[in-house]
Amino acid sequence: MSDQPRVEIYTKTDCPYCEKAKDLFDSKGIEYETYNVTDDDDLFDEMVDRADGRKTAPEVFIDDELIGGWDDTSALNETGELDEKLGIATDDDDEVVEHRKLIIAGTGIAGLTAAIYAGRSNNEPLVIEGDEPGGQLTLTTDVANYPGFPDGIGGPELVNNMKEQAEQFGADLKNGIIESVDDSSRPFRVEMKDGDVYTADAVIAASGASARTLEIPGEDELMGYGLSTCATCDGAFFRGEDMLVVGGGDAAMEEATFLTKFADTVYIAHRREEFRAEDYWVDRVEEKVDDGEIEIMKNTELIEIHGSQEEGVDHVTLVENDKGHPTDRLEDPETEEFGFDVGAVFFAIGHTPNTDYLEGTGVETDADGYLKTKGGEGGGQTETHVPGIFGAGDVVDYHYQQAVTAAGMGSKAALDADEYLEDLERADSSVEEVEPAAADD
Repeated sequence: MSDQPRVEIYTKTDCPYCEKAKDLFDSKGIEYETYNVTDDDDLFDEMVDRADGRKTAPEVFIDDELIGGWDDTSALNETGELDEKLGIATDDDDEVVEHRKLIIAGTGIAGLTAAIYAGRSNNEPLVIEGDEPGGQLTLTTDVANYPGFPDGIGGPELVNNMKEQAEQFGADLKNGIIESVDDSSRPFRVEMKDGDVYTADAVIAASGASARTLEIPGEDELMGYGLSTCATCDGAFFRGEDMLVVGGGDAAMEEATFLTKFADTVYIAHRREEFRAEDYWVDRVEEKVDDGEIEIMKNTELIEIHGSQEEGVDHVTLVENDKGHPTDRLEDPETEEFGFDVGAVFFAIGHTPNTDYLEGTGVETDADGYLKTKGGEGGGQTETHVPGIFGAGDVVDYHYQQAVTAAGMGSKAALDADEYLEDLERADSSVEEVEPAAADD
């Protein structure tokens, strides 16, 4: 395509965000060149130089202009600026693009399972991928506890298989992010961040949750320069460094274990005495501790990251108190503050549910933003407090947060939505069949 700008993407092996970036340009029909920097020092140095010192993948360029990593590229896509840079922007007005029986927000395990079931019910769902296509599972290198895979399966592979399966049953996948849902009239009005508008008879919110950060000094400046929320994406860039993982759940244990492939020593900082992770992951970490590859720092919190974009992370400031939660005890004489030398920091401290697009509707959430659904027994368990809007997966489930439970909720939401749509169709048919009453003489 001679009129197309030149798109270049620096990638690495086993990089889920790199795959997200490529999928985004594929969905737009845009050609691009990729440069895999894995085990290629010259190419890696070239990427770092062109990306103003950033040591993370992907790095995207359009006509030699640095767009940035996945977050930067996705943000431009949300606003429509990416299409402008690619020369494919349209002047669509606020007219409705299409009406659908069912729109599903999210392409994680819950959303894709819902899409498979909804497709099989001939509800022809439109599935909006969101700003994290594939969800959190695409950041998992080894899914060992999903039923049916005794040897385990990679998260991206499982997600891609489910996408293919959903499309086989009639689901349409669209790259984009939902800005808002209007429930003031029916059908629902679904507005995208790029300005497109759809209407839908029912909506399944399966938009998952996004990685949390600590909002501490140094975080904004060093994100992508030695600070990351994805060990599988960026761990290899800091080979031979001491690395710090912050967290105490399954994700923290998994990331710490993964990082031992590259790190001199991996340190885990957890603010309490006991881990929240399941025994399987704690046992794996303890094995690495015995081997001298991991050291655990309990009752310890990170309060500042030091370094520069030119040199990366230099060291961090930690606080420790044997009673736990040391940032709540900064005035306690027993709380110790100390500097600690590491070359990379990885956050694994939980997630925030992606529910902003439902603000202004009658959907209810808890104090942390997780959707409230009706639950109970029988049908309709996944329905929110707005009839026709259903919730599934990590956007609802703050407790289990497992792929298999997300899949179960996704199937429930699709079945509930199908029952709702059938009731809606029957009600509409009944209205049409009512004959006008005869006028009195």
